[in-house]
Amino acid sequence: MTKKKLPIGIQTFSEIISEDYCYVDKTEIISSLVSTTKYCFLSRPRRFGKSLLVSTLKSAFAGEESLFKGLYLEKNWDWSKQYPVISISFGRGIIQSREELDRRIIVRLDEVASAYSVILRNKDVSDRFFELIHGLYQQHNLPVVILIDEYDKPILDNIIDTDTATAIREGLKNFYSVIKDSDEYIKFAFLTGVSKFSKVSLFSGLNNLKDISLSPATGSLCGYTHAEILDTFSDYLDDVDLDELRRWYNGYNFLGEKVYNPYDVLLYLDSKRFKNYWFETGSPSFLLKLIEDRRYHVPDIEKITADEQLLESFDVDHITLETLLFQTGYLTIKDSYRLGAETYYSLGYPNLEVKMSLTRSILAHLTQEPAKPVQLRTQAYHAMTAGDCQSLRSVFQAFFASIPHDWYRKNQLANYEGYYASIIYCYFSAMGLDVIAEDSTNTG
Repeated sequence: MTKKKLPIGIQTFSEIISEDYCYVDKTEIISSLVSTTKYCFLSRPRRFGKSLLVSTLKSAFAGEESLFKGLYLEKNWDWSKQYPVISISFGRGIIQSREELDRRIIVRLDEVASAYSVILRNKDVSDRFFELIHGLYQQHNLPVVILIDEYDKPILDNIIDTDTATAIREGLKNFYSVIKDSDEYIKFAFLTGVSKFSKVSLFSGLNNLKDISLSPATGSLCGYTHAEILDTFSDYLDDVDLDELRRWYNGYNFLGEKVYNPYDVLLYLDSKRFKNYWFETGSPSFLLKLIEDRRYHVPDIEKITADEQLLESFDVDHITLETLLFQTGYLTIKDSYRLGAETYYSLGYPNLEVKMSLTRSILAHLTQEPAKPVQLRTQAYHAMTAGDCQSLRSVFQAFFASIPHDWYRKNQLANYEGYYASIIYCYFSAMGLDVIAEDSTNTG
């Protein structure tokens, strides 16, 4: 029997099923979600299966029953109704102005209208959106399903330019507010993206959204659990070290069962090589600039304590580094506990891939990429293995000598102790070593 193909880069549910790709069945969670929620929001890091989830919802509501054969939803869904679906993604291209945002929205609304043979006459974005919702409702005599993917990407693409990001945020707020005003015509609305902006700044007109980002019931809605990997990808696991797979790619915790990064798993199973697949798909340049500008003591990344407010949201003009690290997937929840009426969370790196890759990027940014970083790292590793302190000392002397003097002199990074502590910490962490920074003992 021919084994199913790995769905690398495939985000369309119908293609995965019809072309016989491996599919991790998340439809039991989908069934529960749809039956209990009308308006919901989910944030997850990039490359975590959000677009596939949106596509699966679209096929289910459109009544494509044949695609769900053998899946949980096949016998746990009302297939007698085919709801009209407005599915919009902001993942296509980069939007650089409010005007461009409005044009892009209108184009997408027109595409949906054309597919359903609905004629739109209004020019204003919000009026046109409402016209489409109402027109589909009248045409089908059924409420409308609204699915929005990458809801925040236009803002994140301009996050460094506060004025542009703010203008785009206001445009999106104007657009999303239509959903609440169309309540009587809507069956289900689902928005997903990487970050969570505060309801006041972006969803003030849509304050009835249920945030399921940190809900135990939907903790594994995106990402693969260990059991799902064993079940769905059994044909690919004969020569796989599962403990090493877990160490590299598992560990994401959204208050449910821990999950693997699906993108990493698929590429690893295809090549059988442990690499930083997910990290290479996006540059954390904005995070690196924040770390530099705020002179962040990098060893503290593994010792962050956050409350629910810190985890939940940020805004264009008030960006908290810890919140951004968590929402973008560079940190995850390691533990939670209650103090009085408050819940607190201990954050840390989810796995080896993220820890090695992020600290290596921070190291390169803080030192402007020394001339021979790989050679020096291998020399340091061998010196530690041999217990040769003198050789290790020589490596670090060479390493610091390779940092361009003008770099840290102009930025005045060398004027605080945390700069050197951050470099030493990143140096060892980038080699995949366990580093304990400023370990507390009974003597201080």
